[in-house]
Amino acid sequence: MRFIYFLNLLQIAAVLLLGFSRAQEFTEEAAPEETAEKFFRTSRHTNNWAVLVSTSRFWFNYRHMANVLSMYRTIKRLGIPDSQIILMLSDDVSCNPRNAFPGTVYNNADRALDLYGDNIEVDYRGYDVTVENFIRLLTDRWDADTPRSKRLLTDDRSNIFVYMTGHGGNEFLKFQDAEEIGAFDIADAFEQMWEKRRYNEILFMIDTCQANTMYSKFYSPNILAVGSSAMDENSYSHHADQDVGVAVIDRFTYYNLEFLESIDKTSKETMADLFASYNPADIHSNPGIRSDLFKDPLDQVLITDFFGNVQNVELGQVETNVLELAKLARDEELIGQNAFNGENTSTPEKKPNLPQPEVNSGSRAKNKPNSPSPIQHLLESEAKSSSHFLIAISILTAVTALVVGSSYF
Repeated sequence: MRFIYFLNLLQIAAVLLLGFSRAQEFTEEAAPEETAEKFFRTSRHTNNWAVLVSTSRFWFNYRHMANVLSMYRTIKRLGIPDSQIILMLSDDVSCNPRNAFPGTVYNNADRALDLYGDNIEVDYRGYDVTVENFIRLLTDRWDADTPRSKRLLTDDRSNIFVYMTGHGGNEFLKFQDAEEIGAFDIADAFEQMWEKRRYNEILFMIDTCQANTMYSKFYSPNILAVGSSAMDENSYSHHADQDVGVAVIDRFTYYNLEFLESIDKTSKETMADLFASYNPADIHSNPGIRSDLFKDPLDQVLITDFFGNVQNVELGQVETNVLELAKLARDEELIGQNAFNGENTSTPEKKPNLPQPEVNSGSRAKNKPNSPSPIQHLLESEAKSSSHFLIAISILTAVTALVVGSSYF
């Protein structure tokens, strides 16, 4: 009986050693598993929109139109298409009889870049730029015959950049020198958007006198707000063009653009980096930032989450293609091994509705086979779970044998 007891102990030791080695193997493969998880991860944010509003008119407000057109050009360069930009401006500057350069709008005295150009789509111009239309745009309260190009077709996966510039004061912004919109009006419009699931996150930026008072009444979640000046402070222009005869851009917008023009679509710069670049001595006022309604740390929010259009992909109904994906991953592995061994690397028969795997032509030069893809690791997770189950069964069997063997003593 002692011999049987000794054999049981050896069996337990062998099973535990096997389990330890398998655990080490799975630990080493954790990184590819994490890669696969990130590959298939679903994000809250899948599309970007922008609402750019110049609330002023008349020639002496040239800089407000230049502010908006400068921001319009920048976000288009970073990837947001015209179909997802709503542009509201008086549009009375480019063809104004006092414009020494007809059909153009510049934001710098060197006139190196015509902001107006031939590639601009204005959605609301002239007297269509009203408080009513702005509120209807945000809340999507339109007549049935309103064209889609004039609507903000967002959903609960949309990040929205709202930029406004013009003349304002304590908790108000003037529209066309004829009416005003108040801080409560914008706050209530954002709340309606939240209740109707029309946004994921909003970046609200405003360049006007006493701008920071305009976001003081916000109460809806997931809103990040920034303004150019505190209460009782003015928002100043940056410089004038002597030939044009008026100021061509405001300071706050100028320094935002200076930072944004230094990045591209692949930039990893964050909103914290942008805000850290603000220098009150250059802006001639104290910019304000309100982030208490915003849930994410600013140093983890990419600038392109609002100013760009780097989209994430959502995968649906993956289960229906699991078998085909498994076969595709297996073929991919065989192709890599054949290429390494110098064998024929012809492409396998094409599978319906699935992309054909590419053969790594440099695998022989690297003297190693292709590494398994994230898809393959993901599909093998079920097999690993089965291995865990078998190990657990073996341990349970060994423990049972130990108990039975000890009962003979």
